[in-house]
Amino acid sequence: MEHPWLFESTHCGTDHKSFAELVIHKNLRAADRAFHGTGYFCYMQLHLHMARCSLAIVLLAMLFCAGCSDLAVLLGLRTRLDKLPVTSISASLVAKGSSQPVTALAPGHAARLVVVANTADGKQLVTAGAGHGKVLLDSFLFTPSLVQIDSHGKVSMPADPRISEGKIATLHIDTVGHPDVVADLSVAVRYDVPFLADFSGAPGSRGFDGTDGHDGSPGSDAIPSPPDPTTGLPGPEGPGGRGGDGGNGGDGSNGGNGAPGAAVHVWLRLESASSPLLQAKVSGGGRDLYYLIDPTGGTLKVTADGGAGGAGGSGGRAGSGGAGGAGSPPGANGLDGRPGFDGLPGNPGAAGTITVSIDPSAQPYQHLLAFSNQSGSGQPGPAPTIVIEPVPALW
Repeated sequence: MEHPWLFESTHCGTDHKSFAELVIHKNLRAADRAFHGTGYFCYMQLHLHMARCSLAIVLLAMLFCAGCSDLAVLLGLRTRLDKLPVTSISASLVAKGSSQPVTALAPGHAARLVVVANTADGKQLVTAGAGHGKVLLDSFLFTPSLVQIDSHGKVSMPADPRISEGKIATLHIDTVGHPDVVADLSVAVRYDVPFLADFSGAPGSRGFDGTDGHDGSPGSDAIPSPPDPTTGLPGPEGPGGRGGDGGNGGDGSNGGNGAPGAAVHVWLRLESASSPLLQAKVSGGGRDLYYLIDPTGGTLKVTADGGAGGAGGSGGRAGSGGAGGAGSPPGANGLDGRPGFDGLPGNPGAAGTITVSIDPSAQPYQHLLAFSNQSGSGQPGPAPTIVIEPVPALW
């Protein structure tokens, strides 16, 4: 966004847009060259532009910092509703990064809240954030049931389907300063989406970089000789001192090893003869994850990949030898140090193992499962073991 006051005429014969861009990017030498030869007036304009740009940057930083809502309201960039004639509100959810409406959430998924306020004078005021309006979310009080909402308007469904199964989530909204202006939003639960059960090992940490070698100190200059007592001419110049040697760079440390993928067990069954939903449980590494899957669009991918080995740290820079001192002859330069050696990468984590128990009633839906268990270097692990056997109710 361009600010006209950055580019106003100063009668300096300079391309002010280019000048302002130089100032914003802090290329002050180039800005000085742009104004070279234009006199004291343009010199003062340079500093005026710099002050304005600095003020704009500070104001923008303040607006985006946490707790600056009051300043945004003061500047007219945001609005609160407590003193406006609000008559009604409505609420909806949209997908993250778009205006696509959302009416149902899958376990572990989230959407963004948009509230529209209608006023007595016919205006519609929309919330900031996903709604791209100016109304602050602190104009409302939220009472969620089943779902959770954060300070940025992110509405999320619990990841565990045992919490939400058979329920409708609701969000009650009160308007601050208007106790009679309320809205209720209902959010259904859906299970026809791709789910991921990730039991992969963590990647190794990166090694520490080596320290840089210190630069050698410069050699001392020759001390002038006293004049010749007979001729009065200056005596011969002495030799310059040798520069100090640069220090060696430190070696980088080795990267950490990737963690292995977990030994994972998957259970799959139909929830009931009358229900089209699939129950799934995935256990491994001390964790249990649960899923409800709608076969009309839902899938489950289970990963037990090994973590990649961490990169080795970089060797430190070699110190430069110090310059020889002035003299006759001049002093020799110091020797450069040796750069440090790079650390070795960590070992990749081993692939995990996957065992699958599928109830006979769920066998027609086996194709909805997908697996990945490879080592941290990409080598495939053992093929998943699939057993068709009775699986009791998982919850």
